[in-house]
Amino acid sequence: MKLKSIIVDDSSMQRMAVAKLVNNHPHLALVAEYSNAIEAKNGLKNHEVDLIFLDVEMPIISGFDLLEALENPPQVILITGKPDYALKAFDYDVTDYLHKPITLARFEASVKRAVAKFEQMNRVDEDEEHIFVKSNLKKRKVILNDIKWIEALGDYIKLVTDEANIVILSTMKSFEKQLPAEKFLRIHKSYIVNLEKIEKFNSKNVEVGGRQIPLSRNKKTELAEALANV
Repeated sequence: MKLKSIIVDDSSMQRMAVAKLVNNHPHLALVAEYSNAIEAKNGLKNHEVDLIFLDVEMPIISGFDLLEALENPPQVILITGKPDYALKAFDYDVTDYLHKPITLARFEASVKRAVAKFEQMNRVDEDEEHIFVKSNLKKRKVILNDIKWIEALGDYIKLVTDEANIVILSTMKSFEKQLPAEKFLRIHKSYIVNLEKIEKFNSKNVEVGGRQIPLSRNKKTELAEALANV
């Protein structure tokens, strides 16, 4: 198993150094290199990528700017010459943070974390019910029990899980047909909830993971009956 990786760095010398580390690692496959964030964003539309080695300090559009522009980014290992960015880096849910100059031991530790996270996100357990969805040109396996709720976003829907928010092109009606009726219930025109994740509810809202989700008036009785059978 190899993680498909790209490097985004405005320094050709730094790209060369990171590329050497990537190419020598048994669990990584380098698919592209980019000298700026605009090239990288366009490239991500055409490549399936598991991991980005991303420089923070780039002209015009920084590494953080790129992360904010990506709707559903793959794993990211940030690379920077300034240790001051460490705290900010983890606000973006990055896998790791490497400080220049990069040592081999530190690089391998970062990749080990990325591989472990990838295996966890793509774990194969035939006993767990799952579906496959297409998001950002990627086919992703989603364990049904990991879904907390589904939210309508115009022509798209958002699957909210503990690991990530996954946005896919679909209608609520179409996606609802893929879900087991005994586990999921549409409680509002814009929300489907995992019945096992509900913490409490009243006449107006359902609480899931601390979040208040609106409950349609005509769905309260159906919800109470469904929860009685969970």
